Amino acid sequence: MPGNKVNDKAAISASVPQGAVAASPPAALQPQQGLAHPHQNLDRGVRAAMARLSGGVSAHAFVEACHDWAFHMSQSPGRRLELLERAELNALKLMAGLASTKADATPPFPPKHYDNRFDDPGWRQQPFWLWQQGFLSVQDWWDHATDHLRGLRPEDADRVRFLARQSLDVVSPSNFPWLNPEILAATLKTGGRNLAEGAALFATDAWKILAQAHDPAPEGYRIGQDLACTPGMVVFRNALFELIQYAPQTAEVKAEPILIVPAWIMKYYILDLSPHNSMVNYLTGQGYTVFMISWCNPTAADADLSLEDYRKDGVMQALDAVNAIVPNQKIHAAGYCLGGTILAIAAATMARDKDDRLASITLMAAQVDFAEAGELLLFVDESQVAFLEDMMWDQGYLDRPQMGRTFSTIRSEDLIWSRAVARYFLGKEDLPTDMGVWVADTTRMPARMHSQYLRGLFLENRLTAGRFSVEGRVIALKDIAAPMFVIATEADHIAPWRSVYKTKLFTTCDLTFVLTGGGHNSGIVNEPGNPRSHYRWSHRPAGALYTGPDDWLAEAEPRQGSWWEEWSDWLGGKSSGPQPPPSMGSASDRGLAAPGTYVFQT
Repeated sequence: MPGNKVNDKAAISASVPQGAVAASPPAALQPQQGLAHPHQNLDRGVRAAMARLSGGVSAHAFVEACHDWAFHMSQSPGRRLELLERAELNALKLMAGLASTKADATPPFPPKHYDNRFDDPGWRQQPFWLWQQGFLSVQDWWDHATDHLRGLRPEDADRVRFLARQSLDVVSPSNFPWLNPEILAATLKTGGRNLAEGAALFATDAWKILAQAHDPAPEGYRIGQDLACTPGMVVFRNALFELIQYAPQTAEVKAEPILIVPAWIMKYYILDLSPHNSMVNYLTGQGYTVFMISWCNPTAADADLSLEDYRKDGVMQALDAVNAIVPNQKIHAAGYCLGGTILAIAAATMARDKDDRLASITLMAAQVDFAEAGELLLFVDESQVAFLEDMMWDQGYLDRPQMGRTFSTIRSEDLIWSRAVARYFLGKEDLPTDMGVWVADTTRMPARMHSQYLRGLFLENRLTAGRFSVEGRVIALKDIAAPMFVIATEADHIAPWRSVYKTKLFTTCDLTFVLTGGGHNSGIVNEPGNPRSHYRWSHRPAGALYTGPDDWLAEAEPRQGSWWEEWSDWLGGKSSGPQPPPSMGSASDRGLAAPGTYVFQT
């Protein structure tokens, strides 16, 4: 087991094939190379400082989008007349709603399904009803004003809509204590104590942001004791990851082990939360030998880690380690989010190189094609990628709070404003949850890897365009012959389900697709026994014709229950008979219990 991280890092960097398209460092991260003059480093330093203030978002793309929208709107008198009629219609709807005497009448402008700002019953009383319906009518008008227009680039229309929505959210009546009936009622009831407690919470949060301080996990949510507590042992470690082997829970196990590749954008234990909703605990209870990768939390010293490092010295070394412990058996590989993307890259490379060690491949909320990656595409163009690269060039990594702001603004109604009102005006402390503790346990992204991910996958979509090269040779997903199990979630705003579904378009292998309820995290952590769990399931034989997502959705019948049970049965059907559990690693690797040490890196 390596003992010197610096030497390990050097070995990893030396092993990267410089001919690979995905692995070659982008010019933006090479100091002094390709720059017209060294003074341009001053420009990059300025942009890096601006990027920190803006959360890595370049204003250029949004200014350009507004200009494009305004120019095409000026040449569209018909659309302007249509919007005038829309404003008149919305005003008439408001007046009709005011004149209605039915207390339970459906409002003319219902909030979006994820918008909880107006759930309080007080919003159904006057004048609060008029304020919230007036706000929602303006929101409706802007949704139509920023709809796609002939000649207007669709991404510019989407960006202007996003900007309009963000601007409106700032002035929502729910954000102002004198306009929000829930805040007024709480203030009257407590004599203003809610506002005082909210001010104290605001001061505490502001200090934490300025000091970059992190609270320890609350009682009952300690890592290794309450969370990430499935018994196991670290059986391999290099500079990039620790490999955890989990102790068997049954007298016999399936012959083929499972290797889980989590995303390194967050820590692995989203898949090993509390015992009742731990995927690892469930799988070991079903008689599987489970291995989990626990990634390191990179620092500025790891700025040159690349996508190829995560494939070769991450996924491939983990496969080698599992094979050493469970020899002569194929492996069920499962990847979550970005871990699923790198697993797909690794699987396609293995197929190209005639490496048939994979018994099956499971992709959980993981994208292989990024043409329909949802609202995250609003933050990915040449200007914004360069902006982020300058920030990472300066600090060596992308910090999780900088990523988190982007994810939060996509659903700002719920993730920013509703929480702010509850915390700072109602004085409500956030109740600890296992998922909430995991979300707060932030990680970083290496500069080189994240730049390659944004450029090669998001911006240029190389993997499905036939231009993603590994070790100097292009790979293709259609080469994968191992059966696949692909899971998407209905409310995913990070990996939209239609984007995940496109895995079926670029593969020809036997493939089972599942669409489950919930979001990017809650849909995957979907333990049996949850009464709200449901999913849709379908199977595509190898070589079958492609069916589009809308046609598929119309045909797939909803099923009650957790997709975990469906997956366990599917894995069992791809596994051979039971056998005694394998040994827990080699003798030289014993002694370090799960969850290991990398999970505690801050």
